[in-house]
Amino acid sequence: MGNKLALHKHGFQASRLVMGCMGLGGGWTREAITADDMKKAHAAVDAALSVSINMFDHANIYAYGKAESAFGQVLKERPELRDQMIIQSKCGIRMEEGPGLPARYDFSEEHIISSVDGILERLGLESIDILLLHRPDPLMEPEVVASAFDKIKKQGKVKSFGVSNMSPTQIRWLQSCLDEPLIVNQLELNLAKLDWIDAGISVNQKAGTQLSFPEGLLEFCQMEHIQVQSWGPLSKGLFSGKDLTDKPETVRKTAELVRQLAEQKGASLEAIVLAWLMRHPSGIQPVLGTTSPDRIRACAEATGIVISREEWYDLYVTSRGVKVP
Repeated sequence: MGNKLALHKHGFQASRLVMGCMGLGGGWTREAITADDMKKAHAAVDAALSVSINMFDHANIYAYGKAESAFGQVLKERPELRDQMIIQSKCGIRMEEGPGLPARYDFSEEHIISSVDGILERLGLESIDILLLHRPDPLMEPEVVASAFDKIKKQGKVKSFGVSNMSPTQIRWLQSCLDEPLIVNQLELNLAKLDWIDAGISVNQKAGTQLSFPEGLLEFCQMEHIQVQSWGPLSKGLFSGKDLTDKPETVRKTAELVRQLAEQKGASLEAIVLAWLMRHPSGIQPVLGTTSPDRIRACAEATGIVISREEWYDLYVTSRGVKVP
């Protein structure tokens, strides 16, 4: 797949980077959205569009729904922006709601349908482009999910569907009851959390028994034309400016290598970290967690950076802290 996105095969001309909208709406409080929150939301959306980022990632729980509400207000004030965007949201996680109602996952037909209605209401839209199931629900019944998806699709509320944090077996199981393909799998992939790479090089190695990343997941997604998206692609700024005083030596060495490459290539630290991720042939689409206009623009530099095989391995092995077997 290389730099080609699987989403393009499914009719979505999505940008290589996605703006994650979790930080909109004033954060994880129950306080009302302020004028300052809206000013920041407009600035973040403008920054993304100015560097050709046209895909926006939401979830119904982000900032207790305020992230979608703030974004919806942006669209209400500037409706012409909708045609420039691919909008994706997620459902399936339920927050703690009182005694006997713990934090949980819910892939019931009623919850999926009501979640989509809530998403559309907050965004002020009649439809979104893609809906993802946020995390696997141990009580998932594929035929129930399929029924919900079918109703939502026929009502014109969602164009396509995907998942997040699922293994090949879970995807196959769900897909067995669906009439159309699942087109996205959003996973935690970054330069600090390397199990997604280690799993591939640790086949027939004792070290492989200690890994939790599902075997063959990235290869499966490529074969099935499922877009791999990365949440947390910048490792919370670990290699792009965060204070590393109390961090392990491997982290400090990796950050220094990122800095050196940034200087050599005349690029931002964020661009190097993301370009490394995007160098993987599975065509990873990073979902940016920042809503800072400056950082969004810094991240966008990644699309013009070429990371060589040797540079890629140098970063990987340095972060890994151990030579490849």
